Amino acid sequence: MIPIRDTQPSDSMPVVTYAIIGINLLVFLFQLQIGLHNEVFFYSYGLVPAKFTVDEVSRHFSAFNHLFSILSYMFLHGGFLHFLGNMWFLYIFGDNIEEHFGSVRFLGFYLLCGITSGIFHLFLNPVSMVPTIGASGAIAGVMGAYFLLYPKSRILTLIPIIIIPWFVEIPAFIFLGFWFLIQFFNAAGSGGGAGIAWWAHVGGFMAGIIFVKLNKKLPKTGTSQKITRFTAKKHSPRLQMIVASGIRDSHDLYGEIDITSIEAIAGTNKMVTIPWGFYKPLYRVKIPSGVKHGTRLRLAGMGKAASNGRKGDMYLRVNVKNAF
Repeated sequence: MIPIRDTQPSDSMPVVTYAIIGINLLVFLFQLQIGLHNEVFFYSYGLVPAKFTVDEVSRHFSAFNHLFSILSYMFLHGGFLHFLGNMWFLYIFGDNIEEHFGSVRFLGFYLLCGITSGIFHLFLNPVSMVPTIGASGAIAGVMGAYFLLYPKSRILTLIPIIIIPWFVEIPAFIFLGFWFLIQFFNAAGSGGGAGIAWWAHVGGFMAGIIFVKLNKKLPKTGTSQKITRFTAKKHSPRLQMIVASGIRDSHDLYGEIDITSIEAIAGTNKMVTIPWGFYKPLYRVKIPSGVKHGTRLRLAGMGKAASNGRKGDMYLRVNVKNAF
């Protein structure tokens, strides 16, 4: 299952999330220069449990390296798919969590989740000589926070069936709960082996939930509100799923599409997917410039089919979000 986007709205640009993705990209480009199989680099800056527990290994690393590797490991990746998968999940779930915490606290939250997941892995695999790398533990914390904060949000998910893309909306608590169970059973079954730090994922997910609850007890500083003034979003999601409803004895269907006030002024194009059982095609919808809130756009022939084969229309109500 590949998450495409979530339905939980976010009104602010996730500047810290994008910055973290940018830093990971720069580090990954550096890794490409020195080689993705550079073991010396991974042992120096990856999280190697034996560096902390085995004296013969520990003596080769400084005290600074011991501490720094608990942080640096979460910015390293073992390959393109590893890097791309982690950054995509952070992109999908990070914006809402950053908006919840505020940009400054989100940075601390993200780093703490990564550190906690690394320590969790270290305690469960204390003498492992295998370097642990990747942002998965920190991102698992973001997913754990999302699981707690937005369980009713829906995740637009791509499920490839041979060569046919099938789009389906899955409730967040099911999508993320299923993901967590996979990590837990793999961790329990592999005993930490198979080259993947499953327990780090489990620890990060639980840390995310715990830190969300602890954050509620911290006093507000007002910093988030000041930053939000400069990070308001100017564009709504390009791909949107339309939840259609009908009226009795009518073949027409009705739904809603979201745009920002800037898009309402300038006009925009959106891609929408409309559920039809197991078949969910994509359609391009042109939003004309100057459109008003509440305007209904007509999609001819996209309604329900009558007994004679003729189809009704679909009407999309335009919701203009205030981006100013």
